[in-house]
Amino acid sequence: MENYKQFLIFFILALAVGFVSIVFVLTWVLYYREGLGWDGGAAEFNWHPLLMVIGFIFLQGIAIVVYRLPWTWRCSKQMMKFIHAGLNVLAFILAVISVVAVFDFHNAKNIPNMYSLHSWVGLAAVILYPTQIVMGIAVYLIPATPVYVRAALMPVHIYSGLFIFTSVIATALMGFTEKLIFGLKSPAYKESPPEAILVNVLGLLIAAFGGLVLWIATRPSWKRPREEITQTVSNNSTNPEDTKTGTALTTRTHLDLETRRRNGKAEESG
Repeated sequence: MENYKQFLIFFILALAVGFVSIVFVLTWVLYYREGLGWDGGAAEFNWHPLLMVIGFIFLQGIAIVVYRLPWTWRCSKQMMKFIHAGLNVLAFILAVISVVAVFDFHNAKNIPNMYSLHSWVGLAAVILYPTQIVMGIAVYLIPATPVYVRAALMPVHIYSGLFIFTSVIATALMGFTEKLIFGLKSPAYKESPPEAILVNVLGLLIAAFGGLVLWIATRPSWKRPREEITQTVSNNSTNPEDTKTGTALTTRTHLDLETRRRNGKAEESG
């Protein structure tokens, strides 16, 4: 990998910011709010921000960059596809539970549903996310899918994944502000009490996590090599002499693939 140390810094920083975000949201719901429960009250609502941050933001972010981890390049592409899909499915399950919690809370308190921009954008993301997962499984995990179909849909799959992830972060920021405006009465949100400062910092952390994930996911030099190249390196890296041979073979394989691509005959692995 080019600029491996730089990648490592960004990845560790993203993990750290993500974990701190989870600690902040736990502190918010356990210390400043009514804790966690499932009785239709405020404690049930608190599952909504907690599970959204853990699942829809943190796990989805890790799922986006999992292909970029260089120490997984020796693993088969198929295994990494299963890991990528599994993380996204887990994130979706947590998101669904969080949505059920907020609807139960609203219905128990006779609060209208789906009237704010936060709820509109959030529901759109919750609907688009399983569509993205199903399309990914159907196209990239089923061997019968033709290679040209995988290649044609890959840009759409990548763009829609990043779009949903960005939309989820925007939704979370709107939700934090909405909750503080409605939930803080004395002192009010505009007076910047400790709870407001904590949640505002949480919002900044989540925005930073999203920015780090997007940066890692969009660097061409950090992209996972083709399966042929990683397999060649794996088979020729048992000793220093073989490593040199493997490097030469990798370069030659890369040049052959590039020539085939320019001739319009290259195949995308999906």
